Amino acid sequence: MTRLSGGLIDRSQTLRFTFDGKSYTGHPGDTLASALLANDVRLMGRSFKYHRPRGVFTAGSEEPNALVELRTGARQEPNTRATMAELFDGLSANSQNRVGSLNFDLLAVNDLASPFFAAGFYYKTFMWPRAFWEKLYEPMIRRAAGLGSLSMQADPDAYDKGFLHCDLLVIGGGAAGLAAALTAARSGAQVILADEDFRLGGRLLSESHSLNDAPATDWIAALEAEFASLPNLRVMRRTTVFGTFDHGIYGAVERVSDHLAAPFAAVRQTLWRITAKRAILAAGATERHIPFANNDRPGIMLAGAMRSYANRFAASPADRVAIFTNNDDGHRTALDLAAKGVEIAGVIDSRAGVRALGQYPVFAGAMVSDAKGRLGLTRLQVTRDGQSHWLDCGALGIAGGWNPNVHLASHHRGRPVWDETLLSFVPGQDGPPVMSVAGAAAGKGSTHAALTSGAEAALAALSELGRTATLPDLPRAEDAPINQQAFWHVPGKGRAWVDFQNDVTVKDIKLAHQENMRPVEHLKRWTTLGMATDQGKTANVTALAVMAELTGKSIPETGTTIFRPPYTGVALSVLGGGDTGKHFRPTRLTPTHDWAKAQGAVFVEVGQWMRAQYFPRAGETTWRETVDREVLATRAGVGLCDVTTLGKVDVQGADAGEFLNRLYANAMASLKVGMVRYGLMLREDGHAYDDGTCARLAEDHYVVTTTTAQAGPVYRHMEYARQCLWPELDVQLISTTDAWAQISVAGPNARALLERIVDGFDLSNTAFPFMACTELTVCKGLRARLFRISFSGELAYEIAVPARYGNALMAQMIEVGADLGATPYGTEALGVLRIEKGHAAGNELNGQTTAQMLGMGKMVSTKKDAIGAVMSRREGLSAERRILVGLMPVDASQPVVAGSHLFAPDAEQKTETDLGWITSACFSPHVGSGIGLGFLADGTARIGQEIIAANPLQGQSVRLRVVSPHFVDPEGGRLRD
Repeated sequence: MTRLSGGLIDRSQTLRFTFDGKSYTGHPGDTLASALLANDVRLMGRSFKYHRPRGVFTAGSEEPNALVELRTGARQEPNTRATMAELFDGLSANSQNRVGSLNFDLLAVNDLASPFFAAGFYYKTFMWPRAFWEKLYEPMIRRAAGLGSLSMQADPDAYDKGFLHCDLLVIGGGAAGLAAALTAARSGAQVILADEDFRLGGRLLSESHSLNDAPATDWIAALEAEFASLPNLRVMRRTTVFGTFDHGIYGAVERVSDHLAAPFAAVRQTLWRITAKRAILAAGATERHIPFANNDRPGIMLAGAMRSYANRFAASPADRVAIFTNNDDGHRTALDLAAKGVEIAGVIDSRAGVRALGQYPVFAGAMVSDAKGRLGLTRLQVTRDGQSHWLDCGALGIAGGWNPNVHLASHHRGRPVWDETLLSFVPGQDGPPVMSVAGAAAGKGSTHAALTSGAEAALAALSELGRTATLPDLPRAEDAPINQQAFWHVPGKGRAWVDFQNDVTVKDIKLAHQENMRPVEHLKRWTTLGMATDQGKTANVTALAVMAELTGKSIPETGTTIFRPPYTGVALSVLGGGDTGKHFRPTRLTPTHDWAKAQGAVFVEVGQWMRAQYFPRAGETTWRETVDREVLATRAGVGLCDVTTLGKVDVQGADAGEFLNRLYANAMASLKVGMVRYGLMLREDGHAYDDGTCARLAEDHYVVTTTTAQAGPVYRHMEYARQCLWPELDVQLISTTDAWAQISVAGPNARALLERIVDGFDLSNTAFPFMACTELTVCKGLRARLFRISFSGELAYEIAVPARYGNALMAQMIEVGADLGATPYGTEALGVLRIEKGHAAGNELNGQTTAQMLGMGKMVSTKKDAIGAVMSRREGLSAERRILVGLMPVDASQPVVAGSHLFAPDAEQKTETDLGWITSACFSPHVGSGIGLGFLADGTARIGQEIIAANPLQGQSVRLRVVSPHFVDPEGGRLRD
């Protein structure tokens, strides 16, 4: 078939592409499907189960048949709808789900065995014999699963994610969506217009009727020019809103450069999270088909799609076509095709007494009962009053009525309701609370009704937001009434296809009925109806009508399934937002990262953070030399370490103290303003969850710190408690981990150093004692927070400033403290300092330990309740089992290795005699040997005894002495000095 006249393609340019290795040409404005039809290619794929030949069925994202693989190599993309793939020069496409060529698929033999593959076949067959499942059935099913194939190479393209906010989100760029966006944008509201097509206009691009006695494209062009001048309107073409979520949040995928040849100039796709105060769903409608025997021949498609190909893409699937309809819309297609020079073999109309609207034959009161032409339609059987004859044609357009696209309005479990006039489901009243529906999606199918409903929906949405808007002058448009007959399928003995992709027929639905799979959810799963990439858009309502006919119920009584995101298929790559390789999870840099890098720091990955591990100096040949120097310098002078990575949560509100009292095992409500308290948080089962500090800056204002590893989980835990457990409490939370740079200043000269940067604040022991906190200013006016807390066992403080000043503050303190021995230290020295002091950290808080094991049993208050407190008193948890102890080698030259298991010197080393394990270990320059912390059975009683640390992975067995976990200043005099 040659090109038709007209259309919205750019004939001044020719694009070359291949399909299954054969070269073809098209034009800008074409999709792959329209270009193939223009090149007389009707066969584009094979069905999933029976491998029957299939051609394009629709012109949009509801396409069930024409799924292809695009591109080659690492960029190969399976299961792409040919109807949505924009043509570009050099495009390579291949058919899929075949063995051999598309014309001679070897697996088409499955069609001959179709009587054995009826509805429920999988459920009935693969249950027995049971032994066959693992060796035969599962491998066979896995080999057969899927339609396309993966390249098995890493995706070389970039993906992105972003966040948008607006007053009004308009979903759909057809007549209703354009009218809504125009109305809202002129009011000054922040508006986003998202449409999955690469051109605005929706069905207006596929129709021949005019607006204001001029082509609809003229009005669209004028609108686009105005849209471009409005800074408060964002038009997002090639963007599919795929899901409706809580709190006015919508998921959308923008195909940024899928329409370009590789390599892509920008990111390939962007995942958008759109937060909208109000939304208007103007997603249009999907045409229904009418099943009849062999209605899946290539060349048989929806009449509305046939009209789209003719009017928009200047293509027709054949020179001679027929139309099968139960409504007036089918005659529109016949008129438009005839005007383009396509021969109309006839319009087969199920309604009696219907007359032609143009110069073409009409078979009133008739139906199509069969079709011939395996690789492409050649003949139709037309039946009327029991008499049949064959009609020659190369394509058939089916017009069975239109179903509003209710999917996004149903994502909150909103149930669509049946409209007897429209003979379709429309959105109900229990959909998303901030969404309204307009245009064909609401059953307003005429152009006039769509324009009006879109504008009125925008006025109503803006009114709810307190904005004033006026109805724009809308163009004159057709407003034809609905005139259709309830005609759902053609009775007959042959297989009539309802779901094309999953090969579900009317007979399969009848069998499901006979086997009592009558509820719609059972019907769906027993037959696999609608469980494919089109999500039942072209099949569901027809299937419900067939089941209703069998049960003797009405269609609304039969019910409908619940729709879930995504509306159309979404690539896993874009859901990951490009988080692959080094971007698999975000890399977070501390505020002092640039300063530390300039000092030659070696960095280590700590969760998502890159932290300075140690700061080597000239002449130091091993990392141990560096770490020992940093530890000794801190204990002798003053050391500085960036501890920004600790989780920080701002807790405010009249009930903040009571809230924290319920979260922490020890009391927090009694904490005085200006003081800090160490806190232990338990899980619901009584085990230790996290530890940290709680500082009270005001009566209703606390700042909580958590461990680096648990910053995210603890904040989620706190939010869950606030929202779900105790919503009655007046308390608000916000994570401020990234907002404040926090630097630990530790060592005997810490106070002297801070006195040089704080602005007029008394840091004496009397005025600012151990565990005090305050808000002050530093460096002549910079706001800061100061906490006198110690992780190292020395006199120590933590000073916090807004994150942007962290780098400068570190540099300033190192400079002004040079004569005091100010030394930066990293995570290795930090670990040594805390192990020497016996502080528990992540290794000890591993989810298996209790307050008793940590030596903190007395911290679990008996005067109040808290999460996990009751469970922590269970006999198995409260009894002294394994207790935290210190460990030193008897021979100082021997190592202490974390992870080693502990045994009595004369015991056989096996699970039954295992006494505990070493959690943390390091070399201590203070002690002069390796040291460790670990959990040991009857640990308190074993202090002073010897024990064996077994390390079977490295074949080591080291004799250790059990000591107090406090290797440095066990009385705590230094930190209180």
